[in-house]
Amino acid sequence: MFEKLDRVFKNSGSFAAGLCLAVMTIVVFLQVFFRFVVKGSLPWSEELARYLMVWATFIGAGLAAADNAHIGVEFFVKLFGPKASKFFLTIAYLIVLFTSLALLNYSFIIIQYQFATGQLSPAMAIPMTIPYLALPVGFIYMAICFTIAYWRNMKSL
Repeated sequence: MFEKLDRVFKNSGSFAAGLCLAVMTIVVFLQVFFRFVVKGSLPWSEELARYLMVWATFIGAGLAAADNAHIGVEFFVKLFGPKASKFFLTIAYLIVLFTSLALLNYSFIIIQYQFATGQLSPAMAIPMTIPYLALPVGFIYMAICFTIAYWRNMKSL
């Protein structure tokens, strides 16, 4: 079951991050084209590229969790035997999971503030809640991916 869930989360995260990066690349290319060839600029392009990069970064953090690419305690895992390895892996994953959940809590506070103020982005005039939603979505995705990676690592030990 975890293998299927792992595949679903990796594939959906890879697709979402890849889509963000592809659209960001197209938008930046169009901005350069308009600025240097057409001699005019697209006022919304820099803002959209920035928001897409933020979304791709937070989704990418979850993908890194799914691939065990975050900083870990590999030194301790390899230094001691399998029982100690399970202990250190458990501690490391619990710390990261609780950190993700704590940051998730703070991101909800930021989202509530954005809802309350009704702030709009300067160039595109979209609610700032949309860019800030990358925080809770990313932390939820990271927590789920770390949990799946934890179970995968425990099973392999």
